[in-house]
Amino acid sequence: MKVPPFQVKAFGPEAVLLEWPAAVREDILTEILGFRDYLIGDCLEGTTWELVAIYNSLMLYKGKPIDMEPFERQLREWFDSYPGPATLSFQEWELPVCYEGEFAPDLGEVAARLGTTAEEVVRRHCGTSYRVYGIGFLPGFLYLGGVPENLEVPRKETPRLKVAKGSVGLASQQTGIYPQESPGGWNVIGKCPIPLFDPVRKPPCFISLGDKVRFQAVSEAEFNLHRIEAEVGVYDFKKKYGHAKG
Repeated sequence: MKVPPFQVKAFGPEAVLLEWPAAVREDILTEILGFRDYLIGDCLEGTTWELVAIYNSLMLYKGKPIDMEPFERQLREWFDSYPGPATLSFQEWELPVCYEGEFAPDLGEVAARLGTTAEEVVRRHCGTSYRVYGIGFLPGFLYLGGVPENLEVPRKETPRLKVAKGSVGLASQQTGIYPQESPGGWNVIGKCPIPLFDPVRKPPCFISLGDKVRFQAVSEAEFNLHRIEAEVGVYDFKKKYGHAKG
């Protein structure tokens, strides 16, 4: 029998948590998503399960008590028969970001920490595709991993009580966009005019776990144009930036 790469833990009486090695790695995320799809398609039957993947873990919620010992054995048997991740289909999205003025209150501080210029920080931030390792904290908040070492800065020592909707944050090996106003401790280096979460849209977040996101620097005038288009419902994301690679 194959030795599973994950640890199995009870997550309350009605859920189980599978934990892979604590690392931000694309191969781990791919295996988690592949095993998740295998469980949904071939293993979990007769009950409505909810499966949530993020970074290096997969949570299985049953909604009723789970008998842990036999279920853990079953999970290991399922993994033994798991053929490996199939060809998973991911999209690569490009999002406009304005890195100017009041949209980027921490850009100068980030540049100083890194010993470079604000322009170089923007160049580095736009020069990488980021994998979506998780969606949470706030509905539609994308945890984007893959920040290059020359762009890594720690979280702010004192979090803000209010971070504006659309703010693009940077913290350690992660970057992300605040989908609504909230408290937050990430360094704000820009702002995106495109709403990432809409509760009446299906799905409410058009970007999925495992997708990639790349940022494109735009002027304040372009930002305002895209914001107005989004507000009146005529902004065509797919037409303008689209599934850049998918």
